[in-house]
Amino acid sequence: MADTLDSRDLRRLIERVFRPGPDDKGLAIIVDLPDQRLPDNPDWAVRRRLAAEWAALLAQEREALNLQQVTLAWYGNVGGNNADLPHDCVLSAGDFQPETADDLSGRPHLPFTELFAAHSLVLAPTELSATAPLKVATRAQPFRAATMPGFLPTMIPALKIDYGEVNRRVDLLKTLLDAAHGAEIRLGADGRDHRLWLDLRHRAGHASGGLLPVNGVAGNLPSGEAYIVPYEGELPDDRSGSRGTLPVQIDDEVVVYAIEANRAVQVVSDGPASDQEAAKLTAEPAYANLAELGLGVLGDFGLRPTGSILLDEKLGLHIAFGRSDHFGGSVGPDDFTSPAAVIHLDRVYISETQPRVTVQTVALEGPDGRQIIMRDGRYVNIF
Repeated sequence: MADTLDSRDLRRLIERVFRPGPDDKGLAIIVDLPDQRLPDNPDWAVRRRLAAEWAALLAQEREALNLQQVTLAWYGNVGGNNADLPHDCVLSAGDFQPETADDLSGRPHLPFTELFAAHSLVLAPTELSATAPLKVATRAQPFRAATMPGFLPTMIPALKIDYGEVNRRVDLLKTLLDAAHGAEIRLGADGRDHRLWLDLRHRAGHASGGLLPVNGVAGNLPSGEAYIVPYEGELPDDRSGSRGTLPVQIDDEVVVYAIEANRAVQVVSDGPASDQEAAKLTAEPAYANLAELGLGVLGDFGLRPTGSILLDEKLGLHIAFGRSDHFGGSVGPDDFTSPAAVIHLDRVYISETQPRVTVQTVALEGPDGRQIIMRDGRYVNIF
């Protein structure tokens, strides 16, 4: 499959993902821009050019999609993944294609609330993830959004797979997560075994299969995962039962976190990366929150990692730290020391991203007992 999309490919993608109807009048593509705080990089520059190209091609398909407008909107980056969006953006006009946030100065700004009111379909091929703020925004306004943080042309084949089958699989996993009261994850790292128990009480699972046919939702594209926020202990006199040890390979080092009450309370490994992570837990306590248990399915469709979390997390097991309110949890931006510190960080457990850490088993426990859903990093007997 070629790593390009022509206007017909894009029209079919919009039709498949959003299923536009009579009430859908506009499609907006929103893109963040570098600044002195967060300078440009080659992938980001490619992504901006790709967004402008998509906007131009989709404008050619506007009538076929029964839309009144296709709009490209720019905004200055917010400093961190899943931090809140700025108040407003700048619409592209003519051949205006800014390179940095400074280029927006002096141009008319439009509040995001007005953009979303006129565009019920939103694509967000951004550098920094806008998934969390868009999930929150779709609860207040009638639109839906496909978020594409870190999207690269190498991911285009993932936009062309059978999303009917992807949806079937993630819906099945969501059903299993809904019924479970806990998950036991056994991992191996450098000859040592680790066990992590995640408390899944008081929570519902989510299915993100790449289809967004109704307003009020935002999800990744490409997609293909079911996920759930572990219980964080926010209810009175009901402490979270999440506990154990969690190894994460960061560069060439395996960092091991001690987990209690759904928080990383200590780093029990040694090394430069371990020291850095221990400092982060001290400086930013909300970062220590276990924010997501994710079960990606795209690894079974022949897709391999690209180096961008947008796709890589959909390939298998992942566990996230930090913000969770956009997934139904209790940790949000106000729990961090500043907007720039807000983070939702996925750690992906596949051999290409963490070769020194192996997934031995993932088991869900519920009213009907214990069910192993993953062994040796692969799903077993569930699909």
